[in-house]
Amino acid sequence: MATPVIKTDRMILRKMKRTDLPYLMEIFSDPEAMRFYRSTKTNEQAEDWISWTLGNYRTYGVGLWIAEEKASGRFLGQCGITPQDTGGVTEMEIGYLFARREWGKGYATEAALACKDYGFTSLNYRKLVSIINVHNLASIRVAEKVGMKKEKTFHRAGNMMNIYAIING
Repeated sequence: MATPVIKTDRMILRKMKRTDLPYLMEIFSDPEAMRFYRSTKTNEQAEDWISWTLGNYRTYGVGLWIAEEKASGRFLGQCGITPQDTGGVTEMEIGYLFARREWGKGYATEAALACKDYGFTSLNYRKLVSIINVHNLASIRVAEKVGMKKEKTFHRAGNMMNIYAIING
C-alpha cells in the first residue's frame, strides 16, 4: 500500500501514479461523471492528466490524490489541491471527482474536508477555492458542506463557473 498523504475515517488519499490510469479511466470514460467537464478523456488525455498531476507534486508539493477505501484499498476517485487560474489570479483549489458507483456516500465531502484541513493546518494556505459549473448541484453541495461560500461567477471554456471560497481563520 502506498504511503497516504491524508487519512480520513474511511479512506486514504495517496499520490497518483502512472499505473492508476485504468482506475482513472473509470471516471474519465463515463459521460455522466464527466458531464460538467469539457468532455470524456481518452487514455492519452488521461496520461496527460497524470503528468500534470505529477508536475504539480514537484512544483507545488500538492496535487490531486487518489482516494482509496481504507478497509479494502478499493479505488473511489480523486481529490486534492491544485493551482488554478480564477480569472488572472492563481489560487489553490480543492478539486474532487469520484467514480459514479460511489456517488451519494459522502466520500467527496469527507475528502474535501480533509484537504481543507490539510491546506490550512499543514500548508498554512490563507484561502482555498473550488471552481464549479453553475449546474453541478452535487459539487456545489460539497463545497457548501466544506464551509465555502460563492465568491463570483465567470466564463470558462463556454461554461458559467462559480468560484466557491473559504478563508483560513
